[in-house]
Amino acid sequence: MIPLRRIVLSACLALGLSLPAAAEEPLPELTVGTLEGGTVTWELETIRAHGLDRAHGFSLKLLALAGNPATHVAMHGGEVDSIVSDWLWVAQQRAAGADYVFLPYSTAVGGLMVPGDSTVQSLADLEGQTIGVGGSPVDKSWLILRAWSLSEHGRNGGRDLADTTRQLFGAAPIILNALESGEVAAAVNLWHFQAKMEARGARELVDVVTAARDLGLDPDTPLLGYVLRESWIQANPQAAHGLAEASAEAKRILSTDDSAWEALRPIMNAEGDAEFMALRERWRAGIPSGRGVDPQAAQQMFAVMAELGGEELTGGLTELPEGLFWTPGPDSFTEPEANPDAKP
Repeated sequence: MIPLRRIVLSACLALGLSLPAAAEEPLPELTVGTLEGGTVTWELETIRAHGLDRAHGFSLKLLALAGNPATHVAMHGGEVDSIVSDWLWVAQQRAAGADYVFLPYSTAVGGLMVPGDSTVQSLADLEGQTIGVGGSPVDKSWLILRAWSLSEHGRNGGRDLADTTRQLFGAAPIILNALESGEVAAAVNLWHFQAKMEARGARELVDVVTAARDLGLDPDTPLLGYVLRESWIQANPQAAHGLAEASAEAKRILSTDDSAWEALRPIMNAEGDAEFMALRERWRAGIPSGRGVDPQAAQQMFAVMAELGGEELTGGLTELPEGLFWTPGPDSFTEPEANPDAKP
């Protein structure tokens, strides 16, 4: 007996018709909560512009939120599938029972900046002066610089930078303005505001990468990463692994293709070419190695920061919880097996 489909196909061909195309199965959606104007959108918009989400089996959606607390609330409430945060916050949530895991996004960190015409050449020269810090007293970069100041490398007589200077804590734009106006003698700020400072003539006294390395820490330990739920990964393996692959591919594009950055320029809030290029190069410098996170190296960094940041930083944690870092590999995701009993 001739199959019915073959009969229909022959009839359609004879009449010059074609069979209607089978409806494509919709791709799983992955919604990422982002900060309005945040630097994470540079990678995410590159993923969408180059179709990397669809190429890797998911549809990327962005949800702009007003600030970090809003992204945390959205993650807790299931309003988004992922946000970008630091692994310390993820560790605290995991220790409290949430099944959050961390997928590396960036190693970008700031540094200690002084005005271009400043006579300051070392931490000792800042004694009695005011340092602006973009964030709070438990800002990670500030804590690492404090630890460095206590070491022989800091050339500060073994004294804590927090004790030998005054500090002004505030939002990143406020600290940028304080350095430019001369209200502070030096500033520690978020990496992209450091790039703006650099483009406007400020000079880096010491960067956090160097300080971390001098302290015996691994500067390739990413502080920022995509936050995902283990339960969501298990339910959506295609989208979860697709995000990891699309993120890596977007980084490869942005690491070498200057034209990809020109497409992003309208959302980068760069004032002029110098600032644009400084932002681009600082972002590129923060691309992780791709070898995943060494839990022991992260624990070592955590211990250094915890010694100075105390419970305000750690939330009572003494060790990072197991399973915190998610590194998708070839053996961690398999396509579902075909059901031999399923109807064609």
